[in-house]
Amino acid sequence: MLRNNRVLWQLPTLLLMTAFSASSSADGGAMYHLDKKQRTAVVNTMATEINQQYVFPKLGKKTAAYITKQLNSGAYANIVDGKAFAKKLTRDLQSINHDKHMRVRFTPPPPPPPPSMNSQLAEVDVHNNQLAQLKRKRNNQEENFGFYKVERLAGNVGYLDLRYFSGNKKAQSAAIAAMQFLQNTDALIIDMRNNRGGNPKMVEFICSYFFAANTHLNSLYWRVPNITEEYRSLVTIEGNRRLDVPVYILTSNKTFSGAEELSYNFKTQQRATLVGEVTGGAANPGGEVRINALFGMFMPTGTAINPITKTNWEGVGVIPDVKTSAEQAFDKAYQLAKISADEFRLKDLENKLTQSKNLANEMTQAEQLLATNKHKAVSKVKQALQQGIDNGILDENQINMMGYQYLITQKKNKMAVLVFSFNTQAFPGSFNAFDSLGEAYLKQGNIKLARQHYKKSLELNPENSNAKQVLSQ
Repeated sequence: MLRNNRVLWQLPTLLLMTAFSASSSADGGAMYHLDKKQRTAVVNTMATEINQQYVFPKLGKKTAAYITKQLNSGAYANIVDGKAFAKKLTRDLQSINHDKHMRVRFTPPPPPPPPSMNSQLAEVDVHNNQLAQLKRKRNNQEENFGFYKVERLAGNVGYLDLRYFSGNKKAQSAAIAAMQFLQNTDALIIDMRNNRGGNPKMVEFICSYFFAANTHLNSLYWRVPNITEEYRSLVTIEGNRRLDVPVYILTSNKTFSGAEELSYNFKTQQRATLVGEVTGGAANPGGEVRINALFGMFMPTGTAINPITKTNWEGVGVIPDVKTSAEQAFDKAYQLAKISADEFRLKDLENKLTQSKNLANEMTQAEQLLATNKHKAVSKVKQALQQGIDNGILDENQINMMGYQYLITQKKNKMAVLVFSFNTQAFPGSFNAFDSLGEAYLKQGNIKLARQHYKKSLELNPENSNAKQVLSQ
């Protein structure tokens, strides 16, 4: 999980160029040597920023004191290489706070240019920065915003391989497309084995397809400005929620941060079966903090709080339900998913059969009410047909066919009008729904209403030859 932090301060380019001495290395590259003053400045600044921003103040104070002690004891005295210094600092920090998000990064500077080239290089820097930004955007698109693979496997099992959670708004379109492709599967495998995390809002977005609206999934507490943000499943989504479909999540020891959040959300809500390895164990989000122009560190400024466990997976990882190697996780989950898909399919058919019987009973009751109370009959038809749509056993065409059964087969014109009328209300953009209602009114002998609905049908579809023929008479 990421959170943008302010850039605290940065050495000017001139200081950057004079802060290191360069010598020729064996491979012809430049090697930069840190001195005591530079190491001291880095450690002191890091200690200050940790004390001010690290999410756990007491632990931050202890961590900062440790690297200061290491500096004073000479533990860093012989480290002259920037990358080696960054690695040592990272190990020392994590040895105290065990926070896998906290790490130090070294970025070596380019060699200083001749003074005569400064203005030209300034233009080149601007160009290179713009090019780098464009490349990052292009790479994000090429990677499909983390949606690496979406597939329907034998047995009608869906598979989603998601490599990271993008904060780009276009990523939501990719997510919607993936969910729509998988919406008719009878079981689903979500692969988090190579997912290193990302934006928590995208985690929330994905989870919304598998949890009831407004389900409390996770919270993030931020030390500054001392607030807690709740993440809940969205009230409205594009497409269908899969509240009952069996879900299997693949994990590995590389599953990290936001990927662990998604896995933990599903596990604590008992919404999925996790298969694979214990995850990385990083639950404290934050952002990059500049120490100087050469060193930066990822500073955890927040922590996750699960609404069920009241804790998180920091340092311990998310424990899978079925432990196996990352390499064997897919095969094991697929075996289980195929069995679950068969069970889900049978249960779904039984439910739909029961719902169909209930719908038939409701329509029979509506038919009986027509003789005594038309208003109640209309209400009963609307309720029954809407329930059929909500349960997934009816759509526009099926309702249209039901109307024609009443109109043609059973010769029950009044019921046909009620069914067709509902269809025009439920699908107001359908020319066919209005055409069918016009036909029912025509058979009923109500020419005025028949022509009215045929005109509406022709407005929606000027090529409707049936409506044209009726209206020309």
